[in-house]
Amino acid sequence: MPRPLLDQALVHPAIRDKIAAWGVEIVKEVQHAVDAKAIVVVGMKMNPAPKKARKLLDAAGLEYTYLEYGSYFSAWRRRLALKLWTGWQTFPMVFVKGVLVGGASDLKELMSSGKLQEMLKQDSE
Repeated sequence: MPRPLLDQALVHPAIRDKIAAWGVEIVKEVQHAVDAKAIVVVGMKMNPAPKKARKLLDAAGLEYTYLEYGSYFSAWRRRLALKLWTGWQTFPMVFVKGVLVGGASDLKELMSSGKLQEMLKQDSE
């Protein structure tokens, strides 16, 4: 079920462009990385969850790209654009083959079940 979004017909035309342009730079940066790399971890300083995700990937010997945006005290407005874009409310945001798979605990489950390796093998055979 898709999450509800405000219908554009209910947004005044005078502010539609302002809404559409907000946060585009950071979203495009993440989209570019996700399109180019098999695994992308988007995180922030001081948050232990992105570190857990990176440690899991390091321990498995998997290559990944890490994008870090501020800390609890900085860049929260920029990170908000990522949360609105994905609908995922926490960090890290882990992408595998272009698919948002969740955070560190979700990554751990994928790895434990063998489904991460299945995802990585797709399109490479």
